[in-house]
Amino acid sequence: MQSRGLAVHGANSPLVPFEFERRELGANDVSFDIAFAGICHSDIHQAREEWGPALFPMVPGHEIVGHVSATGSKVTKFAVGQRIGVGVFIDSCRTCDKCLAGLQQYCDNGMTPTYNALDSEGNVAMGGYSNTFVVNEDYAVHVPENLSLPGVAPLLCAGITLYSPLKHWGATSGSHVGVMGLGGLGHMGVKFAKALGATVTVFSHSPGKKADALLMGADHFVSTADPKELKNYESQFDLILNTVSANLEMNLYVKLLKVDGTLVAIGLPSKPYSINVGTLLTARRSVAGSQIGGIPETQEMLDFCGKHNIVSDVEVISADYANTAYDRTVASDVKYRFVIDGKTF
Repeated sequence: MQSRGLAVHGANSPLVPFEFERRELGANDVSFDIAFAGICHSDIHQAREEWGPALFPMVPGHEIVGHVSATGSKVTKFAVGQRIGVGVFIDSCRTCDKCLAGLQQYCDNGMTPTYNALDSEGNVAMGGYSNTFVVNEDYAVHVPENLSLPGVAPLLCAGITLYSPLKHWGATSGSHVGVMGLGGLGHMGVKFAKALGATVTVFSHSPGKKADALLMGADHFVSTADPKELKNYESQFDLILNTVSANLEMNLYVKLLKVDGTLVAIGLPSKPYSINVGTLLTARRSVAGSQIGGIPETQEMLDFCGKHNIVSDVEVISADYANTAYDRTVASDVKYRFVIDGKTF
């Protein structure tokens, strides 16, 4: 299948128009026309080879939504014309206990990322900055009809990354949830936590984001420009989600947890956390980590979004604006995710 998209040809190269071939439609495959592809900060890290050696040419993109254009002979999950989404991975071993439990993101043999990886046939996987896509039906999800497609695209990464820990650690009515950072990840945490019935507090170093946080459903906003402000919130939270990748003084935030409270690392800092074990011991507090979700939980999240009309706040751009969008994303100059219009590839 002939496809058009954007690719980088090296770590110091910009995104440029690129033509390539998708694999032929297999019996269990679905092909679809891409309507929108979200820009995730991890796309930039990989395109600029900031996370280790990369495969070039690279077509980034793992927040992909569109409409099914064809189905393989054995496909039962999708029909032509239906809405479809693909997220961070497109395959896994399917046989380990994690895969069998629907936790493909933790596959013992390693999930197959949507791009910057080799697929099961040894071919370089090309991502969603493109006009078409082909995927095994088991690694795609249905998109509710009532949701605005541009706002759905980031749900396939940013959305599930926040939904998964909220569900795993049982955020519900009566829970006190803190969200560190109000960016592409954090703003989804606020929306989900509120919809789950929790009391939500946003911690941000940007006082100017207070109005947005409250509009999204936050009950409280704490400016972290003055760390002393945090002392007023000690021992108040059941769950804190850290979406920030900066190297923060984490002990200040661990102290905000109640007895048996958990701080979950979602953002990836450049240096290891330094945690005072005494702070953990005094209230049986925990520090944990979480990444995306498996296929069943991703579908559950989208159904939840359909029920509560939750989408990401996005700025829709054309493909020729993508390099500028990369620079603006690095500068945190976006509210709150860029999404590329698939018709412009």
